Amino acid sequence: MGRLIVNADDFGLTPGVNRAIVELHAAGLVTSTSLMARAGATDEAIELARATPSLGVGCHIVLVDGEPVLPPEEIPSLVDARTGQFLHSLTAFLVRLFTGRIRAEEIEAEAAAQIAHLQGRGVRLTHIDTHKHLHIFSAVLRPVLSAARAAGIRAVRHPFEPEWALRAAIGASLARVVQVAALGPLAPRSQRILAQEGFASTDGTIAMAGTGSLDAATLRSLLRQLPAGTWELVTHPGYNDADLEHVRTRLRASRDRERVALAAIREVPGMELISFAALAPKAAQAADD
Repeated sequence: MGRLIVNADDFGLTPGVNRAIVELHAAGLVTSTSLMARAGATDEAIELARATPSLGVGCHIVLVDGEPVLPPEEIPSLVDARTGQFLHSLTAFLVRLFTGRIRAEEIEAEAAAQIAHLQGRGVRLTHIDTHKHLHIFSAVLRPVLSAARAAGIRAVRHPFEPEWALRAAIGASLARVVQVAALGPLAPRSQRILAQEGFASTDGTIAMAGTGSLDAATLRSLLRQLPAGTWELVTHPGYNDADLEHVRTRLRASRDRERVALAAIREVPGMELISFAALAPKAAQAADD
């Protein structure tokens, strides 16, 4: 039986998301979370993180569809000049990225600012990942790793879902499965970069294809087929309440469903639940070598 990091994304998004994550951790179901440095309930999430040291907390680096930490004039390639906010559209971001209009030094500076904001508030960060998994692309991965290394962080999400997990994602839409599978060929390059830079990660991430559709049946299917190794289960639990109504997100009703579905983890005996903190010694040793 493998080791599993159960990570809840979007800590800080709303009080209802914060509440769900803390409750699920107290129930022994969520081991790790990813905290947004600039969101509607970030201040509350920081206090909860500091009060819950057993919960692994990473920086959920946001580069699209959100508010930057740095002044917009310092990161012009990342923001909409009319609003000073990050681009709302993932497609618009990728067009800028692949046409060379996004500057790597601005990605690094903003990632460093988000990490520093959380660490400066007393949050001990175990890892980094990115909103919408943007570090799948090496043009984003390299600068965010540089920012993390400078901050003493040596673990990162490996955002690639293996074929066995795609087949097991019985509730995912075909379009979503195809989309996630199409990114698979980028995984070996990402692994080489992580090895070169001395970062620890998992063997892969599961439930990426199930984002927005993860239910108890799909989770059981994934967990029953979990092989040896270390894996990350990406989840987005929360309460679909009035606060969430004011947030631009496609994940509304699904947050309640995922919150309830995570109880299925108890049905799999012998699985070791860990956080990214368990990977840190390997990364530190690699950095020393």
